[in-house]
Amino acid sequence: MAQEQQATNLDRVTVTGSNIPRATTETASPVQVITRQEIDRTGKATIAEYLQTLTSDGAGSIPKSFGTGFAGGGSGISLRGLGAASTLVLLNGRRMAPYGLADDGQKVFTDLSVIPMDAVERVEVLKDGASAIYGSDAIAGVVNIILRRDFTGAMLKASYGTSGDSDGNARKASLTAGVGDLDTDGFNAFVSIDLSKTDDIRISDRRNRKWIGNGDLSPYGFDRVAGGQFFPLNGAITSNGTVAGNSPVGSIRDPATGLYQSLPGCSQFSSISPADAGGGCLWQTQDFRSLSPSEEFGNLFARGTFVLSDNFEMYGEFGYSKKKNVFYNTPSGVSGSWGYPGGPVNASSGPGATVLGADHPDNPLGVDARLRYAAFDVGPRVTTNTNEFTRFLVGVKGTAADWDIDTAYLHSATQLVNERKGFLRYSHVRTALTDPNSPVGWWRIGANAGQNSQALYDYISPTIHANASTTLDMIDFKASRSLADLAGGPLGFAIGAEYRRQKANLDPQSYTDLGDIIGLGYSAYKGTQEVGVLYTEMVAPVLDSLELSGALRVDKYKGGETATTPKVGLKWTPAEWIALRATYAEGFRAPGPAEAGDGGLAAFSTARDPVRCPGGTPAPGATAADCAVSLAIITSANPDLKPEKSKSYTVGLVLDPTSSTTMTFDAWQIKRTNEINQGDTDLALAAGRGIRSDNDLTGIPNSGSLLAVSVDYINSASTTIRGFDFDIRQRVALGNYGKLLMDLQWTRINSFERDDGTGTVYQYAGTHGNCDVTNCIGTPKDRLNFGLTWDMDRFSISSIANYIGSMDNVAFEGDSCANHFTDGSDAPRGCKLRSFYTIDLSGRWRATDAFEIFGSVQNLTDRIAPLDPLTYGAVNYNPLHYSGAVGRYYTIGAKYTFN
Repeated sequence: MAQEQQATNLDRVTVTGSNIPRATTETASPVQVITRQEIDRTGKATIAEYLQTLTSDGAGSIPKSFGTGFAGGGSGISLRGLGAASTLVLLNGRRMAPYGLADDGQKVFTDLSVIPMDAVERVEVLKDGASAIYGSDAIAGVVNIILRRDFTGAMLKASYGTSGDSDGNARKASLTAGVGDLDTDGFNAFVSIDLSKTDDIRISDRRNRKWIGNGDLSPYGFDRVAGGQFFPLNGAITSNGTVAGNSPVGSIRDPATGLYQSLPGCSQFSSISPADAGGGCLWQTQDFRSLSPSEEFGNLFARGTFVLSDNFEMYGEFGYSKKKNVFYNTPSGVSGSWGYPGGPVNASSGPGATVLGADHPDNPLGVDARLRYAAFDVGPRVTTNTNEFTRFLVGVKGTAADWDIDTAYLHSATQLVNERKGFLRYSHVRTALTDPNSPVGWWRIGANAGQNSQALYDYISPTIHANASTTLDMIDFKASRSLADLAGGPLGFAIGAEYRRQKANLDPQSYTDLGDIIGLGYSAYKGTQEVGVLYTEMVAPVLDSLELSGALRVDKYKGGETATTPKVGLKWTPAEWIALRATYAEGFRAPGPAEAGDGGLAAFSTARDPVRCPGGTPAPGATAADCAVSLAIITSANPDLKPEKSKSYTVGLVLDPTSSTTMTFDAWQIKRTNEINQGDTDLALAAGRGIRSDNDLTGIPNSGSLLAVSVDYINSASTTIRGFDFDIRQRVALGNYGKLLMDLQWTRINSFERDDGTGTVYQYAGTHGNCDVTNCIGTPKDRLNFGLTWDMDRFSISSIANYIGSMDNVAFEGDSCANHFTDGSDAPRGCKLRSFYTIDLSGRWRATDAFEIFGSVQNLTDRIAPLDPLTYGAVNYNPLHYSGAVGRYYTIGAKYTFN
């Protein structure tokens, strides 16, 4: 051609999952755009609480109520149930430093609670793999939280919330203020501040909600002392006197008979009736435990934009958050088993057993006797997490030679202090119970505990702590432009580069490196990741009705592997009202510092002893307890780990049958391979890496009770998930009566299969598994959200119904029921956890253009969460049904805008 054709400039619309501005927000990838109004109508206090109600969230999400977990105090989202470590969370399109405590002591994730709620403009959820665009962590998808870009004037907002039981009170205030107009003043700068204080709720405060606040499940068909798998009534003496639980007065074992007897004074501490048939002292283990922790936090976000020239502007962001979270748990026992890098500790039997000394004034036997005791007098175990988060970003963007350019430097960091009180120091406990020359005297227990001094308690239960820190430093550059005009529009092209260094460090909890804190496992790690990145992307509208897209990213890890991840997409629009779309993407997750760095983990799990319980039947001389052993698993980091990899597919349909109706349907599949897990316990035992007690079975050497096993992190299993998402939105004009907005989101998981690497495949869809990930909350096949909003003049009323489908109470499809009633039948309700829903209602009234009053009621019908005796993330209810444990919750507030 004699005259060079000039490409058409693209409109500046950027969608999560692409670096190329485009003219439409509907791409080949499924993206859920959540408006500020949709967030507000639920009445949720934080962005974390809201995101965990999304239908695409699943097992592995980390709620604030899971205070006993390794990552207590943090909040994370787990798209598709693949874990918080496989869901990438972005703030304004860029990363944040991860939370200081790794999920399950293994997987780092982004803490959502550091994000200021009132600064959020919208949220975009990319529901397919996006490693080609964003790199590691995006296997399950991306959550991009987009804050305000500019603001002028001032806005003051305050609210107060309380439950129907007048607890869990939440006070919240925020201020947003900004000055400057980019067009007239050449700058805009604003700051947003959130302050909040929320009181805790104790489980014992929910005694009026059936099983929620009660350990005694006998009214519901369970055995009084063995109904709830993890939190039954405790303190019973069972198995004809050979087994005793921890009680507030203590039980001792007569070495001559091998039988336990309770010490006197039970009526002083427990009013449970009838008394234990075995002579123990029953008590409600959850009397001290938090249902929801107390929280105090302050979040600050500031942004400034400055015009440098007609084509360029400089921008900066600063974020700071400080949060204090306090969680109460049951008093510590004096026995048990746990692990540390030196091996297992067995304080229940053998030479390491905790005993009441022969000369102890509370010992009626006059000989050393094994002791089972819940340290009521010490008080609850209290965990306080204080986390400080900072984020600083400075960048320049603009246009040069037809290229849209954006480059920035990011620094983000967290500093966390995990402080614990009420835990017992093993060596000091043994001294105070057995040594007449103890430096603090005898530890008097049960009815005589009032004779103890504060010096004794300081000696046996010191305040312990762990420090954690993470940092992220990143420099990135990206540029995009139109290369040429195609039949369907401009050919978009983008390139980019990135350098990222991330550090994580967790010091072990005090004395856990010595194995000297009763019942508390060891967790520590230290590691650094450095990665250089190059990527490119192209969007080609080859026809008016056909758009093709593709991306390729190369991540080079220092001292590690190079990961190359592609992604391709297609969108076909045969008519204005219909579009078909599809994507294929590959992804990866690099091993984290806890998995491949310097450190290790000693935690607890349940396993079947292959020697003492072969094939599920106790061997002669063994017991049923050997078929479900609580043992310490000591896990070592493995520097030879390979990245987890994935392949994801989506096929979707977008329909706009009328100008007021939009529907999308997307079927998807994700397969993740090389999954990083703890090594197989059975294989480690077969290889001689198990540690046993000395009570060998007759004729079988090295067959003592299983105490611990040592494993490494390995690449083992693979998981394949298939399902679909359906979204419909309808607008109805009501004339003088305003307008009605309706929307429905439905996620269906058809299959959730895990191949353990040995040929065994487990199906988790519709079951209580996969319990290898946080909380053991299960995998319901169906989750639905239905929203309805009526706007008229200065009034707005909204409601949203959240539905979670039923689940079989089995660990995986085909397994035996996880719990049973006293009569031996499957529990609950024929081995099924019933479905659950809540309705949230909210309203707003703009009294003037500047003044607005708002309010909400969560769980409007006050539904009670279904009984769930299996999950370890809560007590007798599933964390998915948290609103049904708290009950009805009211919030009222006001907002004033200054112009």
